[in-house]
Amino acid sequence: MPQAKVSEMTVTATPAALDLLDQIKARHGADLLFHQSGGCCDGSAPMCFAQGDYIVGDYDVMVGRIGGVPFYMNGEQYEKWKHTDLVIDAIRGIGGMFSLDNGTDWRFLTRSDVCIR
Repeated sequence: MPQAKVSEMTVTATPAALDLLDQIKARHGADLLFHQSGGCCDGSAPMCFAQGDYIVGDYDVMVGRIGGVPFYMNGEQYEKWKHTDLVIDAIRGIGGMFSLDNGTDWRFLTRSDVCIR
């Protein structure tokens, strides 16, 4: 996996998100990653993948880890969001088409706080 730029932005997870992540780990193993989608088909949702199913790009930024799982964002999107801290939550709903939360009746959701540093 390429070395992505590391961010000073923080990412944390709610207990509900960590519970959903534990369910996904039990079903798919612990070698996972998150990528914050920037739009298109699944809106702007945090997507969870098996590490071999998503290729981290040279311009992706690792913004942190939740539940031990690395969390990435596209560099262009990071430039727009770099003054926010992310809180990953899980709510009832349908997950992103390619995300491992799909089919669980729950989906990951990004909440954010604007920070002045």
